[in-house]
Amino acid sequence: MSEDVQQFWNERFGREEYVYGTSPNTFLKASAHHFPPNAKVLCIAEGEGRNALFLGQQGHQVHAVDLSTKGKSKAERLAAEHNVSLEYTICDLNEFDYGENCWDAIVSIFAHVDSASRTNIYQKAIASLKQGGIFLLESYHPKQLEYGTGGPKDVDMLVTLEDLRPHFADMKIVHEAELERDVTEGSFHTGNAYVTQLIARKRT
Repeated sequence: MSEDVQQFWNERFGREEYVYGTSPNTFLKASAHHFPPNAKVLCIAEGEGRNALFLGQQGHQVHAVDLSTKGKSKAERLAAEHNVSLEYTICDLNEFDYGENCWDAIVSIFAHVDSASRTNIYQKAIASLKQGGIFLLESYHPKQLEYGTGGPKDVDMLVTLEDLRPHFADMKIVHEAELERDVTEGSFHTGNAYVTQLIARKRT
């Protein structure tokens, strides 16, 4: 991923405000019961840390990865303010060492990347899940371009269930949906939106 992308996110996260808010994504919050207690969770493209904070408050061991140094600083500050432990790595998602058989859950909330990167990232991520591990994703759908309430303008970075299913074909699908819902999260997710959701469990 280019330095231009890192610069884009550093500029966005360099604002004083938490630009996507400090409350967790509501789909993640509603779905967290799928995670085992005290889970080891990886949050990819975690940005300013709102979802990592929530998971840490639930007693999970959270590791975040993102390209933005500004995002990391704000996430660490947010975690410290709430006395939550957080590990955070600055890295391109394509180059991150996901490991193997080490995560109870991986969380991908609006972690938009191009289609070629998705193939690489999801393959590594699935290999890194423990047996029975959960992959939870919410992303904007291509229809989101009609809404203009957040997300990338490049359709290659938006996903449908048809795009996702081949990557998770060997996993048990716990939940999948394409739907319109309110996504109001800070300054850049601003209302009615069209999203794709997936929860998949690695078979034992």
